[in-house]
Amino acid sequence: MRSLLTALLQGSTRALARCITLVENEASGYEALLADLPVNHHTRVIGITGPPGAGKSTLVNGLIELLLEQGKKVGIIAVDPSSPFNYGALLGDRVRMAQHFNNDNVFIRSMASRGALGGLSPRIIEVSDLMKAAGFDYLFIETVGVGQSEVEIAGIASTTVVVVVPEAGDEIQTMKAGLMEIADIFVVNKADRDNADAFVKNLRILAHSRVHETAVLKTVATTSQGLKELIQAIDQHQQHLTQTPEKHAQLLTEKAWQLIQRQRMKAYNRQALYQQIKTGLEKGDFNLYRFLQSIYAAE
Repeated sequence: MRSLLTALLQGSTRALARCITLVENEASGYEALLADLPVNHHTRVIGITGPPGAGKSTLVNGLIELLLEQGKKVGIIAVDPSSPFNYGALLGDRVRMAQHFNNDNVFIRSMASRGALGGLSPRIIEVSDLMKAAGFDYLFIETVGVGQSEVEIAGIASTTVVVVVPEAGDEIQTMKAGLMEIADIFVVNKADRDNADAFVKNLRILAHSRVHETAVLKTVATTSQGLKELIQAIDQHQQHLTQTPEKHAQLLTEKAWQLIQRQRMKAYNRQALYQQIKTGLEKGDFNLYRFLQSIYAAE
């Protein structure tokens, strides 16, 4: 395991892929591997989220091209919807980013959401830390695109980019209560469509009303329009992070909270719970809260 970690820290993508597999499968020694990861303040972690159809994958693909031109090393975690049959990733984002597969400065990992409502994957925290240790300049985490429930990305990425389209104008009030609140940068993609300027104006008014004013940018990802400005906005936000240790503490607290929750839940088996509840229902006097009290008392 030590030799594998050494290779990972030297930038070996083969070692990185193997480490990710070990963590996802909870193979023997994976916890020690994670505990030995060094602190990384170099990699810029950017979450890309937003409603389905906003063009997130095309946007990330365009950003990769520009960053490669700058000589940067880029990692991508693309969280795909899960197959309803085997919970594997459907790999849609890998298909869209196929042109970068053979580039040594790009590493793309698709992960299945496995039904997670937050738009992420159960092992996203550990995988992102492994990729940071591999020395990428930028790490993009693209969520599946499930709407307001995607707020978990704010606990993983230090910069969260929320991508919307001009047609989202009518939904802005409902989105404001959830997904829109987590944005560090708003991107109106497909800005060559009708009503884009009016939507951007309204969104800027909303962004200005927030405690911390948020940048609102227009992009047309298919033609790379506005992508350089987006990279500049990301870099500017990341530089500001060095002056706000509170934000870093909040991110680590959120990560710790999620990891503790998952560790505590290891003792519970969903199928076993189902059988216990089913048996209780068959007796005719099942009370969910009495049932839970018996579980808590047994801990």
